[in-house]
Amino acid sequence: MPVNHQLRQELLALKAEDLRIREELQSAGVLGDGYHPRMEATHRQNATRLRAIVEEHGWPVVPLAGEDGAEAAWQILQHAIAEPDLQRGYMPLLLEAAHKGEIPHWQPAYLLDRICFFEGRPQVYGTQSDWDEDGVMKVHTLQEPDRVNDLRRQVGLPPLAENAPQQRPRVPISPDQAKAHRQEMDAWARSVGWRK
Repeated sequence: MPVNHQLRQELLALKAEDLRIREELQSAGVLGDGYHPRMEATHRQNATRLRAIVEEHGWPVVPLAGEDGAEAAWQILQHAIAEPDLQRGYMPLLLEAAHKGEIPHWQPAYLLDRICFFEGRPQVYGTQSDWDEDGVMKVHTLQEPDRVNDLRRQVGLPPLAENAPQQRPRVPISPDQAKAHRQEMDAWARSVGWRK
């Protein structure tokens, strides 16, 4: 299957727009204040276009979209957090593509952890982090903490200690701020359909 260069360029442009808005909001100091409406709008627009792309081409695998185009498609899906049905619905496509060797195994691993995180369940691979009760950024709860590095190795991820939030320090927040964050996150997750 030859690379569809037009599709690849479109996916890269969608990813670039996501990053442009993110950088703008970060520069304005408002990126961490909940899910900013501009960021959500960008993610939803990208998700709408991704749906059309998948309907026409199937999941944008490396042979079709190139390595960077396939990764852009994964990132668009990963960022579509206000669309739980999209993330859940495309999970089998990513698993099948990874099984066929058409995308890296870490892509569905990240997506699975993202789904678990927003559903309020323990994650498998340790790719998602959040503020704990004390206001410290930590790896979100793990299903099998004793096996996490074996599981990560199976999908091509480094040991958790090499990728932990402590490697990317963030200023702690107060326990009250952490509690408010969790309440806001839970309310938002319920409002978009992640939780009941």
